[in-house]
Amino acid sequence: MTSGFSRRSLLGVGAGVGAALAVGTPALAARSSREETRSLDELYRAAVAESGRLVVYAGGDRQLQPDATVAAFEARFPEIDMTIVVDYSKFHDVRVNNQLATGTLVPDVVQLQTLQNFPRWKREGRLLPYKPAGFGKVYDGFKDSDGAWTAINVFAFSYIYNVAGVGGNAPASPRDLADPRWRGQVASAYPNDDDATLFLFKRYVDAYGWGWLAQLAQQELSFARGSFTPGTAVAEGRKALGVGGSGNPRATGATRWVVPAKDPFMAWGQRAAIFAAAKNPAAAKLYLNWQISQERQQASSNGWSVRTDVAPGTGLRPIWTYANADLDGFPAFMADRAEAERWRQTFSLYFGEVTGAPSSGWLGLHPGR
Repeated sequence: MTSGFSRRSLLGVGAGVGAALAVGTPALAARSSREETRSLDELYRAAVAESGRLVVYAGGDRQLQPDATVAAFEARFPEIDMTIVVDYSKFHDVRVNNQLATGTLVPDVVQLQTLQNFPRWKREGRLLPYKPAGFGKVYDGFKDSDGAWTAINVFAFSYIYNVAGVGGNAPASPRDLADPRWRGQVASAYPNDDDATLFLFKRYVDAYGWGWLAQLAQQELSFARGSFTPGTAVAEGRKALGVGGSGNPRATGATRWVVPAKDPFMAWGQRAAIFAAAKNPAAAKLYLNWQISQERQQASSNGWSVRTDVAPGTGLRPIWTYANADLDGFPAFMADRAEAERWRQTFSLYFGEVTGAPSSGWLGLHPGR
């Protein structure tokens, strides 16, 4: 698409791509093999000519979470009216499935932790094959070879501690979370609520055994919904330790988010894709190009990039060099929903059922419409 196209012709191209996806034509395969060559400014002009609007469904915990992303995007592209709707990925994916089934699709782009949906949506012809500029520099494990999806961020979960709260006696590894001296001092996201926390706890059990988990269950853990909650409890000094959330491994303030040398943690690439039926495909392409641009990746909040040509933050290695992060393990775990459910229910036996409203609220069927 070029900047001179009308919105009707642009949407027609999107519809044509959707039809090609359904039948798997050679023309589609050829198109998906090419990487974007237009600049961000050229893509911006095309997006403005199309509609000037963009809707993204993003996995997350809080409605305020995307504010910084929206502010940065709209500062760079002020004529685009951008909406990011944040909800738990496990709610967004079924919401999207229902919208697709009823012909009421709202988002142009989806970026979710529920990684298992992207291969299925690709098989069903729901995704637009597209390779943004820099696609060739994205780590191979973080992208679909046909461009159906690409990771735009690296997320990682581990444990965190409050420097003052541990009194110079910080845990040497996640195994120490079950030490009786920390009883009543550990905050956690529910492992039976959030799939990333679920996988992290599974990795701990694989490494330390069921006896360790039984000891941890006696620690009077403070559970809450939302992966941000352990970090908040530790940062506010309400708890000395937190587990099951992301953080900045380079932070040197009141808290420390730990990248273990040998013990398990977990990391993944947050996948993003454009729907073949997107109402604003030009704006969606602009967004993906912006997200994986070198400038944007260098500004990563945790220091890790999805690109092989962007150096990690000081003191870090590329995330794919950490064997104990098990990058391949999380997508495989997410794809086996029966196995994930067995682990979820097992942790419910140890820790109890999830209680409380979701931290993102109840958004209904068509948020962002």
